Amino acid sequence: MKVTEFDYELPEELIAQTPIKKRDESRLMVLNRKEQTIEHKIFKDIIDYLKPGDVLVRNNTKVIPARLYGKKETGAKVEFLLLNNIEGDIWESIVRPGNKLHVGTKVIFGDGILEAEILEIMPGGTRKVEFKYDGIFNEILDKIGLMPLPPYIHESLKEKDRYQTVYAKYDGSAAAPTAGLHFTPELLEKIQEKGVEIANVTLHVGIGTFRPVKEDTVEAHKMHSEHFYIKQEDVDKINKAKQEGRRVIAVGTTSCRVLESIADENTGMVKPIEDDTEIFIYPGYKFKCIDGLITNFHLPQSTLLMLVSALAGKEYIMKAYKEAVKEKYRFFSFGDAMFIE
Repeated sequence: MKVTEFDYELPEELIAQTPIKKRDESRLMVLNRKEQTIEHKIFKDIIDYLKPGDVLVRNNTKVIPARLYGKKETGAKVEFLLLNNIEGDIWESIVRPGNKLHVGTKVIFGDGILEAEILEIMPGGTRKVEFKYDGIFNEILDKIGLMPLPPYIHESLKEKDRYQTVYAKYDGSAAAPTAGLHFTPELLEKIQEKGVEIANVTLHVGIGTFRPVKEDTVEAHKMHSEHFYIKQEDVDKINKAKQEGRRVIAVGTTSCRVLESIADENTGMVKPIEDDTEIFIYPGYKFKCIDGLITNFHLPQSTLLMLVSALAGKEYIMKAYKEAVKEKYRFFSFGDAMFIE
């Protein structure tokens, strides 16, 4: 399969630069795989498409303010983007300018409240970095770090929490699980009142989610790795639904990737586990666990566009994307949503 098969024309003005005022008033495109229909709704209408007994599985990771600006001992300015916590105070980080940050280089952030030393140059050019500080690392990040907004967003974010789901709980992501940004506490409460159960997974989204596919063919691409875990109480909800023939609906491609990484080939049942996943889902993949997906509109030629094409069918998805462009939907992280049922 050629990567170019997943291309589409997107006018730049449709790339959402800021979140809309009310989270649940973004637009919602509803795709019914069986009927091959396309409906245009508002996100809070999602409640009309969820059934009592459904299990909604969401990713409760929390984005850390992982972009840091500092200075070398020479006074030269540098930028760090924290990718993942290797152990203790040692992190993998993207650094700029990379050619100036060698092993042994020391960097100071925020008037000296945080210091870093480059320990190692890692494969792909990222750095292994050790931080030194007094106090609590996450509190220091909250004070001096910035939200690591995707490269296609050029506006500054006025409210930090808008790049965070309302149920974000566990620190660790370099990017938000954006399908969850549309939910409000009130909408989640109404969904539960309808008899829909909510389960959680935790997958810390890596910056690799924005990296373009550089291979010519889909099959040649190697996925980045992301760390996840799922607890027993959430496993129990999902497995009971599978046993009773009720639907499991993933909120976002991250939740989908966790469930499909750990689901049994035959039963679709899952287990409590902490692990890393490099699962790559593209057309031809047979889904084992999920029955539906709430997601945003994804970049052309991206692995996430390939994932939704695997679920709904490539021609149907490309037709829906063409219609979304025509109807002027907002695209990407702060954009509108799609429900594939």
